[in-house]
Amino acid sequence: MAAPATAAEVHREAAGTLKDGTAIEAVTLSNGKGVSARILSYGATLQALKSPDRDGKIADIVLGYDDAATYESKPNFFGVTVGRYANRIAGGRFTLDGKSYSLPLNDKTNSLHGGGNGFDKKVWRIVSATSGPVAKLVLALTSPDGDAGYPGKLDVTVTYSLDEQNALTIAYAATTDKPTVVNMTSHAIFDLAGEGSPGGATGHRLTIPAAAYTPVDAKLIPTGELRPVAGTVFDFRKPRVVADGIRDGRDEQMRFGQGYDHNFALDKGLTAEPGLAARLEDPQSGRVLEVLTTEPGVQFYTGNFLDGTYVGKSGHLYRMGDGIALEPQKFPDAPNKPAFVSARVDPGKPYRHVLIFKLSTAGR
Repeated sequence: MAAPATAAEVHREAAGTLKDGTAIEAVTLSNGKGVSARILSYGATLQALKSPDRDGKIADIVLGYDDAATYESKPNFFGVTVGRYANRIAGGRFTLDGKSYSLPLNDKTNSLHGGGNGFDKKVWRIVSATSGPVAKLVLALTSPDGDAGYPGKLDVTVTYSLDEQNALTIAYAATTDKPTVVNMTSHAIFDLAGEGSPGGATGHRLTIPAAAYTPVDAKLIPTGELRPVAGTVFDFRKPRVVADGIRDGRDEQMRFGQGYDHNFALDKGLTAEPGLAARLEDPQSGRVLEVLTTEPGVQFYTGNFLDGTYVGKSGHLYRMGDGIALEPQKFPDAPNKPAFVSARVDPGKPYRHVLIFKLSTAGR
């Protein structure tokens, strides 16, 4: 008897070179429902995520560039894997077991997403790329002790898996040989109408199951407070159109972030299995994105620093509000905030984060 056809497929191809001649590969995972994910070995980057709308029309729903070389020449975290520490660390400093560590400053006075030479700037090794009931890609990276100022030799894997239920799972794992801090996530920026759509993403409806968020100071560093969302523009416990609050200059927090650029403390907290972090819906196309995670927080960012100078896919100029990032994570600056869930990782106790982008459609 012939073997049944495999619906989830893997396609591997060359994707150009970096300035120093290093070859980059791209791996595309696709299923039988019209969903596909294209991942670059540079930055373990989600370059494209294609999904059908309610009428079956397929579009790419993540911002980014057409070729790998532009991710190097004009970096802006589009779709990359960020680490060692996603988000901001105040002053680029933290103390662990009585020893102080200094990190590169690439966000004015802060260290952001690994300090400017983080995991998004590395060429990852392709360990395996396999078709089957679930299409799967495993990427690996070794970050030496002292890399970007962080302690410990870190062995990291990122596993992308696409199933027939239209769920793209991204599993992060890391082991260390000395105590350190780790916080990894995907910096995918979504426009469910299709990247570069004329209306951008602020007309999307968003739900975040979080009764509190972490307000920031003028340098976008959490104050340490968990502030209730009730009665504020940060209340997304019921679906709300993003544009309804994005220009509310009466709230100092919105002025600090130039829009939404804040971490939400998920009601579920840190969990062994992925739970809902956010639900995003585009009423026009009907596309729905559910973000699930094992982590306790999610950073909601409305592309506030996109200013029309980034020329993305198909020549699209990306501007403020053209995409929405929902980045599950430990809280920003957690190494300096003892009350926050710890980002510490020790030898023999591996780091693990499971993130799921689940796609579907809703009726009119």
